Amino acid sequence: MTQALVALRNAVKPSLAQLEAGDVVLVAVSGGADSLSLAYAVLKEATPLAITPVAITIDHQLQENSAAQAEKVCRQLKEMGYENVLIEKVVVTTESGLEAGARSARYQALDSSAKKESAVKIFLGHTRDDQAETVLLGLARGSGARSLSGMAAENGKYLRPFLNVTRQETEDACKELALEIWNDPHNFNADFTRVKVRREILPLMESKLGPGISAALARTAGLLRDDADALDGLAAAEISHLNMADIDCEYLAALPRALRTRVIRAAIYACGAPEGSITADQVAAAEALVTSWRGQGPLSLPGGVKVERISGRLSLLAQPTRP
Repeated sequence: MTQALVALRNAVKPSLAQLEAGDVVLVAVSGGADSLSLAYAVLKEATPLAITPVAITIDHQLQENSAAQAEKVCRQLKEMGYENVLIEKVVVTTESGLEAGARSARYQALDSSAKKESAVKIFLGHTRDDQAETVLLGLARGSGARSLSGMAAENGKYLRPFLNVTRQETEDACKELALEIWNDPHNFNADFTRVKVRREILPLMESKLGPGISAALARTAGLLRDDADALDGLAAAEISHLNMADIDCEYLAALPRALRTRVIRAAIYACGAPEGSITADQVAAAEALVTSWRGQGPLSLPGGVKVERISGRLSLLAQPTRP
């Protein structure tokens, strides 16, 4: 067994060790090197633990031969040793862009299938390279520490055991296992921002700054995640004793800005703003009602939320939205 295969199998062991005999887990497989090698590693390490892995491939129906590709992935997985392989067709909407629409449809299908199969965890094949790309994308958006911390190794039912594994290691493993890798055409479409980062920005950084950029970005993500977790915990302690619809501005102004903005963002969501809809600029505008008060008028935010300063207090009100 090569070094790459050893690395992959060792990577999944801690995730499986937290589970119990008899548990079912879902393994998402697109047919790329990352997910195929993940499927192999999980199968080999789960079986001796009496944990049942169920593989799933999502047919986004975005290419002409997508159904045939899904069937091909299914055949490879069954030849690998999987007894239960699911193929889920999804319909991708593009209101928020093709990338976001495909991701949303994919995760909805994974959640639904996990429920049907009584799977306690869902394994995803994101690698260290994916993590580096995510950090750069967050940096380009001017995001905060939470976004720059990248993807979590564990997020609820989702597990990403390969975040310290390189894409090259997954490709080497597939080559040794004689697995036929599928390269999604969308991975070569330069209209997608992530593809630009993967195929142009990171290689340029490596050539100009030297090797090791992806590893450094992934390491930075881990450090920032620790910081963000600590700040979120401190903010949660403050939030626990507040009326989120009516907060004293003097109290908010006394908080460190990292905590103040977290409290304000949480208050806006608690008032009814859709999750993920509030931008950093909108939080800054709400914060200005506290720290840079010059008689500004109320703010109208997503979800019909109105934020204004009244008699030294930050008042948040959910406005009825028009049908």
